[in-house]
Amino acid sequence: MRKLIAMFLLFSIYSYASLIGSNFSQRDLQILEDLDIKSSFITDYKLQELYGKYQERRNSHTYIANLNEASLFVPRVKDILRQEGIPDVFIYMAMAESNFDIDARSYAKATGLWQFMSRTGKKYGLKVDSYVDERMDLVKSTVAATRYLNTLNSMFGKWYLAAISYNCGEGRVIEALTRATIDLYIEANPEEKDSKKIKAFRKTIKDYQERRVSFYKLSRIYKEVSTWNIKPDIDDILREQKGVDRQYIPKESRDYIRKIIALAMMNSQNFIKTEKNSHLLNIGISNTIATVPVKGGLHLRNIAKTIGMSYEELYGLNKHLKQSIIPPTQKYYTINIPYSRLTRYNMNKDSIPDTKYAMHTVKRGDTLSAIARKYKTSTNIIRKQNKLKTDRLSINQKLLLPITSEMFAKVNLFKKGSLKRNSKKHTVRSGESLYSIAKKYRIDIKKLMKDNNLKNNLLKIGDRLVIR
Repeated sequence: MRKLIAMFLLFSIYSYASLIGSNFSQRDLQILEDLDIKSSFITDYKLQELYGKYQERRNSHTYIANLNEASLFVPRVKDILRQEGIPDVFIYMAMAESNFDIDARSYAKATGLWQFMSRTGKKYGLKVDSYVDERMDLVKSTVAATRYLNTLNSMFGKWYLAAISYNCGEGRVIEALTRATIDLYIEANPEEKDSKKIKAFRKTIKDYQERRVSFYKLSRIYKEVSTWNIKPDIDDILREQKGVDRQYIPKESRDYIRKIIALAMMNSQNFIKTEKNSHLLNIGISNTIATVPVKGGLHLRNIAKTIGMSYEELYGLNKHLKQSIIPPTQKYYTINIPYSRLTRYNMNKDSIPDTKYAMHTVKRGDTLSAIARKYKTSTNIIRKQNKLKTDRLSINQKLLLPITSEMFAKVNLFKKGSLKRNSKKHTVRSGESLYSIAKKYRIDIKKLMKDNNLKNNLLKIGDRLVIR
């Protein structure tokens, strides 16, 4: 009897779907199951409407173009999701967030494949400094996203709630679940509508919305109502309340979860199965990206040339490197290369040409921003490389600038002897101290002592010091 009822329900779902011009498969129902959404949500009118819109010729072409452009790195992203226990459907969350654009930026300054805000990115281990913005590292940002999603799933126990809270924040989802639970309780127990406890709950929620009380007080109510035998589902929290300014979930987030589902369902459509696009069905089967440690200070152009690929292609996988330079402050730093280049990289990694440095002597009228433009670098890198505390420059001041060999050949102001060597010798003169020498060469006094195996700061005239 149960099988008969189940078959009837499934037939009803398919019948309803077909009435509005969509044919759903078992895979589509699996997508909902993976997100912990009941199968009947497939008949949600707004989901159907969005799904139909995506199937229009223009939008389906855009969908295929986005998948094709990301086909090199999507398998690596899928692999990380699986390793971290995240359902495959979340690859379409990345598509919903950024259209698989590694350096996508929103008006709110969210950045990268997973659209991390700077604060959230740092919380989950992503560096943002003068040299890198790891929100645009396709591997590191994906690992951070999986950590965040697993945290949200542990908090709410439903993957669809994790996805919604990723978009609008866990605080807003907690508020939604609290309000929806209370509203459902009143529907089932109308006599409790004006009870002292319910009134107190509603007042605290309103005060929280108007920022008169802290999140802690809302959280206490959430913990209590969570113990009630009432569990709002996706229909309840996405339901639009008439005459209410603040809906349970913002419109953007209601559209967001439907967008993820619709994008995932698009992958089973006939246009994906054609011979021209059939390769997209196999995305994720083989390794395409390798992550390798590279010596600090190297330039992507030199690495690309050594492993036999274009700079543009390598940079496309490493847009998190702000100036295409491996952070010189680190001995090794990982970058992403095509898996097909891994063997060649391992064979030639020790022969990659070092980045060259130019020494610029400040002239009258020079500014930090003008120098940065001339050398195709950033003011932040110049500041950090030269340990500048202000933007003020003095005439004849020396600035060390990292540049590529190609740039070195093109810029005519570089003259013989302008490259700074890795180290030099300094002969101690009368009146000099360890402090004055360290200050002269803009290096830390402790480093100077360590490089020269000095146990104290006593110097003799004629002593030779290594300056690195």
